[in-house]
Amino acid sequence: MKRYASVVGAAAIMVLQFAAPPPVFAQGESAVPFLLIAPTSRASGMGETGTGWIDDGSAIYWNAGGLAFLDGYEVSLTHTNWLPQFQLPDLFYDYINYRMPVEAIDGVIAVSGTYLNLGEFTITNSSGPTPIGTFKSYEFAITAGYATKAFSDLGLGLNLRYIRSALSPVGTEKEGGNGIASAVSFDIGLMYRPEKLEVPLIGDIGNQFTAGFSLSNIGPKITYVDAAQADPLPTNLRLGIGYKIFSDEYNSLLAAIDASRIIVRRRDDGTSDPFYQAFWTCWGDGGLKKVIVSGGLEYWYGSPHLIALRIGYFYENPNYGGRKFLTFGAGIRYSLYGFDFSYISAGTDHPLSDTIRFSLLVNWGGAE
Repeated sequence: MKRYASVVGAAAIMVLQFAAPPPVFAQGESAVPFLLIAPTSRASGMGETGTGWIDDGSAIYWNAGGLAFLDGYEVSLTHTNWLPQFQLPDLFYDYINYRMPVEAIDGVIAVSGTYLNLGEFTITNSSGPTPIGTFKSYEFAITAGYATKAFSDLGLGLNLRYIRSALSPVGTEKEGGNGIASAVSFDIGLMYRPEKLEVPLIGDIGNQFTAGFSLSNIGPKITYVDAAQADPLPTNLRLGIGYKIFSDEYNSLLAAIDASRIIVRRRDDGTSDPFYQAFWTCWGDGGLKKVIVSGGLEYWYGSPHLIALRIGYFYENPNYGGRKFLTFGAGIRYSLYGFDFSYISAGTDHPLSDTIRFSLLVNWGGAE
């Protein structure tokens, strides 16, 4: 008699429903949704934006093209207790990244690791609720990226990723497989940072305006049981812009906005289109209503930057998830070191409400 994990079907799925934008999870559109969790406190404090402006090592997540404009070395680490409303101490998310310039290949390379711990679960058998064992459930991804300047004002980046999803080491009585699977994916990103850009009636906004494009998690479906039941990866299309409203010796204010959409098409019978078809077919399911919009502000004081304050807002259509929340954040820089935190205010009893992220970073060998 096969064993099965009595809580995976309920608890683990409930956890994953809120790991990223609800259109993915509430409707069961994709697997491994942890890949869409905003990884760092700085961008999270600005409404979870970063595609069009990011200027630190987390560009490997938001937009690999942004890495091309960075110099020096950086390592950062982020930790958060995930879904604090559930009060589960073993449900947490960790993220680490590292980037460095490589003159021999005229670019920047970066690596990152993402880990979501889902906790410990009990194994029972079909004859009753008596526990016969336990297991730990988790998911992780390792990403390697490279970026270079295609032109002086245009960065091009590419990431490759290995994904491991270990939801359950045992299957149900009716399935021959289990809840463990692996997959690979890749990202492409473009970042536009003009040094000179004349706009009618406004003037030159060079070094103030940035724009980005990112297409992430592109790859074949992930298979837990068999190919017929394979699930698509959460391929994500993002566009973003950033604009430095003002900047002087001691003060600066940045505004940013992102728009994103999951490029997945799930049919009523549970099957889904392969990623190369979903680029076109997904728009017939919800169209632009599934676009998620977020925006935020970041204020810095100090010369060089010393203290930051951030605020943002995240919005999605009420008919496709309906998540709306405010974000707040702050940061401090001293010498090589930095510390950031962010906070989500999503309303009473919302699983994401009171989510706090903490990030530490060390940046050396380059400009501020």
